[in-house]
Amino acid sequence: MGTAKGGEKDLRETAHAAQVRELTAAGVLEDPAWRAAFAAVPRHLFVPYFWTGRGAGHERLWAQDPDPEHRARWLRGVYTDAPLATRLRDGELVSSSSQPSLMAKMLDALEVRDGHNVLEVGAGTGYNAALLCHRLGDALVTTVDLDEEITESARSHLALLGYHPAVVTGDGARGCPARAPFDRILVTCTLPLIPPAWLGQCRPGARILAPLSTGLIALTVRDAGFAEGRFLHTSAYFVPLRGATAAPEPPGATGPVHGLPYELVENERFQFLLILTAGVLHPREALDLWRREGRPARERFGVTVTPQGQWAWLDDPQGPYVWPLGEETGGD
Repeated sequence: MGTAKGGEKDLRETAHAAQVRELTAAGVLEDPAWRAAFAAVPRHLFVPYFWTGRGAGHERLWAQDPDPEHRARWLRGVYTDAPLATRLRDGELVSSSSQPSLMAKMLDALEVRDGHNVLEVGAGTGYNAALLCHRLGDALVTTVDLDEEITESARSHLALLGYHPAVVTGDGARGCPARAPFDRILVTCTLPLIPPAWLGQCRPGARILAPLSTGLIALTVRDAGFAEGRFLHTSAYFVPLRGATAAPEPPGATGPVHGLPYELVENERFQFLLILTAGVLHPREALDLWRREGRPARERFGVTVTPQGQWAWLDDPQGPYVWPLGEETGGD
């Protein structure tokens, strides 16, 4: 029995080391500090089980399965560069472990420095918080989630490795005033709008990195009333933010696409624009704009946040293409 357990431990360590090598080879761990964090924090401790499949076909793979083949499938899944469904409720995904390569890209894009105080919105399994703790120290990391089951689980996973950041149960859209001011806010759930409360909890010059539409917006906070920035090139798909102060999904973000060509609806760049302008531009208007402007990539778009409202824009916040976020201004 001891030999078998020792063998499985070796397999887990080998799989972990292989993933770090793969992420490094893929060019997403160029920063030695983040490479060291990924090498020090094994993903399998944060994902003791996950779900595969959809609908009625969900299957649970877990570390303690009596069947060795099922345990091997669990381990292969954990160290595959893919997101993993870690919590379902009534068949709906409410929490996941993000794709490691995307996590690495986001952590790098967060541009943290020693001494930065970081808020993570969306605790998930605690894996991301552990990487931040390794980089910055427990005292400078706060992670918040609405669901007490999720925060309790994340706290337990973190403690296995000796990490004890502030793990807060609450509405992430409200931030965490008690732990402010923050130098960085990292968001791991999709937003329809930037919650205004976050700006007031940031130091001037702070950076907010958050999933919006199907991209990642990187905002620089000037003060409690103003933030602005551009999207990264990277695509990003996350579980939506939940909570009383999270804005509803804008009208038209899903549903009929008014006879648009299927190959365009499926085009990732166009889908980004379609969701970003949902409820403001008719899908055919969005298509005309997209074609006229040379099928613009995500990084040509940006967002401005002010007390008067929030706007997405193409190329220039003062230019001709500016749309209110999360507001319906007409169309059919």
